[in-house]
Amino acid sequence: MILHEIDRGVMRITLNRPEVLNAFNLEMGRQLHSALGDADSNDAVRAVVLTGAGRAFCAGQDLASVSLDDPNNLPDLGNVVREQWNPIIRRIRAMGKPVVAAVNGVAAGAGANLALSCDIVLASSSAAFIQSFVKIGIIPDSGGTFFLPRLVGTARATALMLLGEKVPATTAQEWGMIWQVCEPEALMETSAALAQHLALQPTRGIALTKRAMNASMTNDIVAQLDVEEILQREAGKTRDFVEGVQSFLEKRAPLFTGA
Repeated sequence: MILHEIDRGVMRITLNRPEVLNAFNLEMGRQLHSALGDADSNDAVRAVVLTGAGRAFCAGQDLASVSLDDPNNLPDLGNVVREQWNPIIRRIRAMGKPVVAAVNGVAAGAGANLALSCDIVLASSSAAFIQSFVKIGIIPDSGGTFFLPRLVGTARATALMLLGEKVPATTAQEWGMIWQVCEPEALMETSAALAQHLALQPTRGIALTKRAMNASMTNDIVAQLDVEEILQREAGKTRDFVEGVQSFLEKRAPLFTGA
């Protein structure tokens, strides 16, 4: 269900249920959460690429795994969100390493919001993002109601959630939903090169930047300035800061170790 491999400091994690467009069941969710945890704790990994096998990135929840046989005993979808999706989104946001999403095809429902939770999102020109929850009478989850309004604004986010319309990758880029659109045949090479670049950057500084960005989502300016002060103090004590300054003064490329 989940494949992962490490190459030159980058762990590539592949959602691998192509027969159901990489839709999630509970076991797939557990495997992804575990793989992300392994990447976070492994010092040999300094960046992650998340992508999908086959023609889709992720179609969200596998509805076949949700039993509706007894109308008097319907499944508790809140439990599905709490046990399967929320731990993954929290792991990505708390992870001290950059996570690049390489969206190779359709990203629908929770699959779309999984991609949007990543730090940098690249997408194939053939990909699309769909807030498909409304089509089955439920609400956007997996951080969708948090990330999407902040990325594209309240008006667009509300319309996308209430209408469930498909957003092509080029439109997603124009709206600021994602970082870059690639031709399909170049997506994996481009995302790998980006992740390998990130793997050579000051990992501790990137981790602290992620913490600052997460805090900024709920802080006012006064609180955020305090956060920046605290995290900058921590950044200034890293070996990579010393290396960055020395390399600048010596007019050479820095050699960051991630410490």
